[in-house]
Amino acid sequence: MAFGHEKLEKNVGLLAVLVAVALSLGGLAEIIPLMRQAEAITPLPGVKPYAPLALAGRDVYIREGCGNCHSQMVRTLRFETERYGHYSLAGESVYDRPFLWGSKRTGPDLARVGGRYPDDWHEVHLIDPRAVVPESNMPAFPWLADQTVDGSKVAAKMRTLQSMGDPYTDAEIEQAAAEVDGRTELDAVVAYLQGLGIHAPKGG
Repeated sequence: MAFGHEKLEKNVGLLAVLVAVALSLGGLAEIIPLMRQAEAITPLPGVKPYAPLALAGRDVYIREGCGNCHSQMVRTLRFETERYGHYSLAGESVYDRPFLWGSKRTGPDLARVGGRYPDDWHEVHLIDPRAVVPESNMPAFPWLADQTVDGSKVAAKMRTLQSMGDPYTDAEIEQAAAEVDGRTELDAVVAYLQGLGIHAPKGG
């Protein structure tokens, strides 16, 4: 046995192959159960794929790097649930690609921001954060009010998400462009924010 081990250590090519095999088997042993569990996750009651305008807003939110400062994951810790509400559940994010859970909080967590403020508050906050929160260090995003959403791109994205399993109907996709054309990116981001956490369980 010792001879075999010594021989294996001296054969770099064979050792590399066996290490790769061991890592692959170990990785599969961890990943496959998670994949099966992910397939079993069902949406919380009321959770549906994003409406066209909110879907466009989510893309703008990601493009502008909002997730670099705002997490969307309330942890199970008491001080978090007392501040933000019920801890985050996987069933809330079934239709999120990519997930925006995280730990970075230069600004507050936004997992439960939907409905907390009116639309016009969000609009002012995005254009000039210090107009509503004087101590804010958030950058302003005034250009969102000038740029419009491309409805054809939103419809194309919905078609792709449909092929990945999101339950968009053909009728919803066909109507998407008409629903969002002419709306600003500011409208879209506000629509996205106003939907965050509205179907989460109430309480901590």
